[in-house]
Amino acid sequence: MSSASVHKHGAILDAAYELFGSGGFYETKMSEVAERAGIAKGTVYLYFKSKEELFMAVTRRDCEGFLEQLEGKLGTCSRLADKLSVIAEHHLFYYYERKQHTKLFFRAPNNNPELVDYMAQFMEAYMQAVVKVLLEGGASEPELMAQSYIGMLDRLKMDILFNPGFAEEDAYKRAKFAANLFITGALGSLKSALGDLPSEP
Repeated sequence: MSSASVHKHGAILDAAYELFGSGGFYETKMSEVAERAGIAKGTVYLYFKSKEELFMAVTRRDCEGFLEQLEGKLGTCSRLADKLSVIAEHHLFYYYERKQHTKLFFRAPNNNPELVDYMAQFMEAYMQAVVKVLLEGGASEPELMAQSYIGMLDRLKMDILFNPGFAEEDAYKRAKFAANLFITGALGSLKSALGDLPSEP
């Protein structure tokens, strides 16, 4: 794509993200996306044939960004405890940064097999990233441990999505708590865990 096309493509995705997130998939009109992006409605259809296709593109960009950013953050750490802390913060702050756009999660297209399949692939890729961290840390049953850790973080994220008063310090507190609890509770399954205990700030 030309630079102008790339700019329009990005503007459409940005506008759709805002509108899907605040209003929901079914409530959002393609004409509203075009107006928010500052382009003609017909131009939107040159890039995306349907609203479902546009939602998929928004979802893909968001999920790919999540994984890429996580990989970058993990690359700056060497200790298992630090990596688990990074995962917890990344997970919870992903939702904290989207607390005004919760309808991306709760007002998505129903019964869209492409979306269901993609989200399954995304969750598997995320889990394997956590499995890799645990394997490198010497964990036994790394897949079960990864599922448990992500499950714990997913429960903690619900406070972010449903509590209007949830603050940034609450997210940090929960991320630290989850990482510490997981490491402490997994001592019997981690090699050299005593040397990997999170240090106090």
